[in-house]
Amino acid sequence: MYSIFKCARPRTSLPSFKTHYSFAIPRATRSITVASKDSFQEVDSRFANRMGDSRPVFFFDIDNCLYSRSNNVHDHMTDLIDAYFMKHLELSREDAYNLHQEYYKTYGLAIEGLVRHHKIDALEYNRQVDDAVPLETILSPDPKLRKLLEDIDRSKVKLWLFTNAYVTHGKRVVRLLGVEDMFEGMTYCDYAQEKMIPKPYKESFEKAMSEAGVKEYKDCYFVDDSLINCEAAHKLGWTAAHLVEEGVKSPAKPVASFQISTLEELRKMKNNRYFVTSQVFQAISELLRYKRPTILPSLITPRDIHCIHIPRRQPSVPSTRGTSDSK
Repeated sequence: MYSIFKCARPRTSLPSFKTHYSFAIPRATRSITVASKDSFQEVDSRFANRMGDSRPVFFFDIDNCLYSRSNNVHDHMTDLIDAYFMKHLELSREDAYNLHQEYYKTYGLAIEGLVRHHKIDALEYNRQVDDAVPLETILSPDPKLRKLLEDIDRSKVKLWLFTNAYVTHGKRVVRLLGVEDMFEGMTYCDYAQEKMIPKPYKESFEKAMSEAGVKEYKDCYFVDDSLINCEAAHKLGWTAAHLVEEGVKSPAKPVASFQISTLEELRKMKNNRYFVTSQVFQAISELLRYKRPTILPSLITPRDIHCIHIPRRQPSVPSTRGTSDSK
């Protein structure tokens, strides 16, 4: 497959060479919701289908993935969930915690168990739990995350959010992190539906594929901190990266194609074709120092810089000044 490294203007510039860049980053297609500069907007999926976008899709989980677990958003949410169980099911703190964990392990989402067995209003639950987490005092714009996402060549891969949270929580997180405009859409768990379909159910992954406009499992890439979600994605044929931060217990046996401790490690994954790397920058700069562009440094191959055209130096015309036979 051709390289999908994004090529950037090298810092080293020589007057004898010109570097030309040509990028076409298609708009979001075949989607239900897409990201604009300011917010997610509804689009006509029938119109999007006619655009013929065949890019693979890189799906990103949101919570404890786009931001670190050390932010303790998970702890805030756990406390609110337990409090909800205690109040509405009249349970002790210990029983509330145990039932919460049982529903999470069984259904992938505590709210799924509440709706199934206790007829809880899911949207009211969302208001009292997810939307009640004080994210504004916890999260802030993350330049490092934004740079990582900017380094993905979106002319060759589509970025898509894939979360078990409701849409209001997902949008709030990416807005506070300052990366809302980096994604072309979001697949979320619709709490308004009678039957919720969260990860790790197969139907959830197929819903994400349909909304993102991708047909083949092999064209789906995925990063998530949840073991059961990554395991399910891997079994379907997605290329999954299981995010296990330092301090979090690793699974006894890998459950996905890759295991990483930070999102930055996505750059180093074997056969990764998505990111600009320091090696590519260095190699391009070195390439420009050669008089003959056909001589390539060993760091990269011609396909890694397919989008750069470096014309050969034009032969100089000898000057005739001072060489005429003047009498």
